[in-house]
Amino acid sequence: MVSCIESVMTRSIKLNSRWLLLCLIGLTWAYSAVSRAQACSYRGELDVEYCDENHDQIADVPQNLAKIKDPAELIFSYSPIEEPMMFAKVWRPFADYLGQCVRKPIKFRAIQSNTTEIEAMRSGNLHIAAFSTGTTGFAVNLAGAVPFAAKGGVDGIQGYQLILLVRNDRPYANLVDLKGKIIAHTSVTSNSGNLAPRALFPAHGLTPDVDYRVAYSGKHDQSVLGVFSGDYDAAVLSSSVFDRMVKRGQVKAGDFRIIFRSEPFPTSAFVHAHDLAPELTKSLRDCFFSFQFSDELKRVFDGATKFVPIDYQRDWRAVRQVAKASGTAYDSTTYAKLIQQDSSPGGKKKTEE
Repeated sequence: MVSCIESVMTRSIKLNSRWLLLCLIGLTWAYSAVSRAQACSYRGELDVEYCDENHDQIADVPQNLAKIKDPAELIFSYSPIEEPMMFAKVWRPFADYLGQCVRKPIKFRAIQSNTTEIEAMRSGNLHIAAFSTGTTGFAVNLAGAVPFAAKGGVDGIQGYQLILLVRNDRPYANLVDLKGKIIAHTSVTSNSGNLAPRALFPAHGLTPDVDYRVAYSGKHDQSVLGVFSGDYDAAVLSSSVFDRMVKRGQVKAGDFRIIFRSEPFPTSAFVHAHDLAPELTKSLRDCFFSFQFSDELKRVFDGATKFVPIDYQRDWRAVRQVAKASGTAYDSTTYAKLIQQDSSPGGKKKTEE
């Protein structure tokens, strides 16, 4: 945080407004911990604002009844892994259904970054959300998010793979061929777009930031487009995003080659804030699980037909192991560092700014 303060005070160039905002958010995390702390016998890895008396690794409902909320309007967002406004349209029919089902208006909010989405839930300005796979752990520990559902079908949770994508006309055949090159990662909290390659690639002879230069693109679709345009030599991202881009005609599959695939990971987690009234959260869950995906949702989300229940402690175990192996702790200290790294003006090439 000292480096953040010094950077704000000493920069001679015009500050990037998003960088400054996220820097200030990081300062808030660092200096508000004492005032937010609550007494409890166990909180595990959760931030000081939350308790985990039943040891299920997610925040308990507040014991202080004054802290339990029953908002007149519920704010809903979807993980910004692709163009946020596109998903605002995709989710509108579900938001309308959910509003009728819980008898409260639902407002969809387009979120531009993972860190902004986490901060919105932590500050009480977001009640229901889908967090990307890797971001979910930060949302749980630092924002009181309670994962309860994921996209899926009769076979359970829908999954995806980390893929390493190159242009088809490039000579790269395996990971070690990319030594000394520029590879696009998406954002620092992303599982497939950052944490998984940091955990998995070294065993294949390619260590991020050592054997190649990492360039953060901001989103999975921007990574794909950056590979096609030549801004990056390769990109790590979610297979499901690439598949959707091909189906929508944004890119042609034949223009690319996939030279690495991981084992499957679960898709984004749908969560609610931990401090919502228990009667409301029960209604939300019942409404989610009774909803059948429209043909458009099935098409957009690779054949998923419904929301299926999840157990964060069990279903996100592999994701937490990847985070641990990559040296990423889901705590406020790490998060403050990631905010600075994620929003650094030097994190992207000039042509992308």
